[in-house]
Amino acid sequence: MYASREDIGYDFGDDSKAGSKPIKPNPNIDGGWAWMIVLSSFLVHILIMGSQMALGILNMEWLEEFNQSRGLTAWVSSLSMGITLIVGPFIGLFISMCGCRKTAIIGGILNALGWILSAYASNVHYLFLTFGVTAGVGSGMVYLPAVVMVGQYFQKRRALAQGLSTTGTGFGAFLMTALLKYLCTEFGWRNAMFIQGAVSLNLCVCGALMRPLSPKDIVSEKYVARSNSEDNQAKALSHSAETIKSNGVLSEEPEKKEEATNEEVLDSVQHIEIGGKSRSGRNMYGLRILKTVSQLTVTVRKGFAIWYSSYFGAASLFTNRVFVAFIIWALFAYSSFVIPFIHLPEIVKQYNLPSQNNIFPLTSIIAIVHIFGKVILGIISDLPCISTWNVFLMANFTLVTCILTLPLMQTYVSLAVVCALIGFSSGYFSLMPVVTEDLVGTKHLANAYGIIICANGISALLGPPFAGWIYDITHKYDFSFYISGLLYMVGIIFLLIQPCIQKKQPREKSTEEAQV
Repeated sequence: MYASREDIGYDFGDDSKAGSKPIKPNPNIDGGWAWMIVLSSFLVHILIMGSQMALGILNMEWLEEFNQSRGLTAWVSSLSMGITLIVGPFIGLFISMCGCRKTAIIGGILNALGWILSAYASNVHYLFLTFGVTAGVGSGMVYLPAVVMVGQYFQKRRALAQGLSTTGTGFGAFLMTALLKYLCTEFGWRNAMFIQGAVSLNLCVCGALMRPLSPKDIVSEKYVARSNSEDNQAKALSHSAETIKSNGVLSEEPEKKEEATNEEVLDSVQHIEIGGKSRSGRNMYGLRILKTVSQLTVTVRKGFAIWYSSYFGAASLFTNRVFVAFIIWALFAYSSFVIPFIHLPEIVKQYNLPSQNNIFPLTSIIAIVHIFGKVILGIISDLPCISTWNVFLMANFTLVTCILTLPLMQTYVSLAVVCALIGFSSGYFSLMPVVTEDLVGTKHLANAYGIIICANGISALLGPPFAGWIYDITHKYDFSFYISGLLYMVGIIFLLIQPCIQKKQPREKSTEEAQV
């Protein structure tokens, strides 16, 4: 399970010459402005994920206002949560073209617009478009950059940084629930959504804090990571990254030719602009517009080329078998975490435990322990003698065991213990960006993590309705946990099988060469 960091797929390139030059570590890597990035990501998780976990308050208001079925009304919240994650691969295209800062600022405006327009909803179907789609896409445009920027600014303490930033989800669940309750009581749900839209404009401030690293900083970051790799043990699988490392770099010659051509176009425009000073102001204005359009075209083409090669070209992320197994795991994992939040109140009612649950709800136990789980697992994963991959797998095994055993618990104390374990082990969510970066490298993190959260979004969108369908057939909540737990176990098995295949292939090849 251990591997050297030299095998991890960071795109260092050929540094035989540059490696001899001493490079000073960038003070903003693992320190300085990096902690402002953590603060920005923390606030993003509060405003986006925390708000989505508090949508139950608004869901009750919508049921009373529009008199629609529970299933139809629940799709508003489900669409918002699912689309936030499903649009991940497309947000990767925006990041490739515009960068994380601009993408997040545009997403903040779009999210706020979705909340404000929803205040004027006349029916549930109107909310599908304004809140489910508009606010959902805006949330996705802020959420992915918030995760990617933390991965870019941290090397030694990545797991801890991701853990601290994602704890905003737990804090946000409490803060936003209290805020929406107060606003709905005092001003009504329509004014509450309008005010929440104004609050969501703070996402633009969070996006402004996402200061991009300069090219020199990125190069320095890579070489510092390379020099430190000799003293640290792996936190990911070695051969899983070799495919991306060997195939994942775009051909440099076409890029250089394209950039040279684009520079010639821009230079010609500049030459015309200088030579035309004696012409009228209208012509000068037109030339400036032409120059701006040319620069924008260059940026879009380059960003699209990187995005396209990551998904469909020779450098496709899907050539990495362990990454593909990671996607399959993500398709089953997230629903197993969401289902307990939905069915726990019914299980408590079935076992006649409402009085104890009202004092301290089981879902609150999961949420509170979940916060500590993210931080503690992040600290453990950053220890030099511990592999992030092993911590990730152990947390997954613990969670799937709890999901399968939860229906067997019939007392409040036993349910509380299992829920606490679910909350702690589900803290592995903070390790997902770290594991993804270890598998594909920093260069491909935005596109790769976009695919992972897209799979999580599909799981979040389809998991709860699937569990409800199972209940309609069996009239028992137990089978929802058993089936989701077994599917979750299948995803974990995929994660275990692929590393074994990756390790066997080089050995078999060397054996054949020895025989020849």
